[in-house]
Amino acid sequence: MWKYLLPIIAFAIMVPIFIIGMNRNVSEIPSPLLEKQAPQFALQSLHDPSEQVGSSTYAGQLALVNVWATWCVGCRAEHGFLMELARRNEVPIFGLNWRDQRAPAIDWLRQLGDPYMATAYDEDGRVGIDWGVYGAPETFLIGADGTVIYKHIAPLTEQVWQKEFLPRIRAARSQAR
Repeated sequence: MWKYLLPIIAFAIMVPIFIIGMNRNVSEIPSPLLEKQAPQFALQSLHDPSEQVGSSTYAGQLALVNVWATWCVGCRAEHGFLMELARRNEVPIFGLNWRDQRAPAIDWLRQLGDPYMATAYDEDGRVGIDWGVYGAPETFLIGADGTVIYKHIAPLTEQVWQKEFLPRIRAARSQAR
């Protein structure tokens, strides 16, 4: 009898776990980096391998670090909004091209526009691991003091920008005064 009852009990326990998991917002996965110093890094520039791009590139200023790749469907979905943000010039945007190929990434930016002040090329994904990147796109808001203020997983949209980023940007700027 137990051999028939045990699978039913196991299933009954797993159903609520699956329901809770399905209702979670994946963009709200907590980051162990929040309110801590962002990982220090220096990588080749996507555009010019003889140049370095890294944490020192945006040091001392409030900035976005956007993790993206050409194979990422969500990255294409958010790209137009990143271009709009770059035009607004509300906060500088720095790119981390993650686990990608250099030539297609350069072509992507040439065709779709380049919203980034500078882009680091993380071909093997090691810097992404240090940042706790789960997948692309991910966007980090970094304070002028180098701390991670916020992490967003999923394509960036106007709604997310207004709700999650702008209040944090305003708070960071008012604290700096």
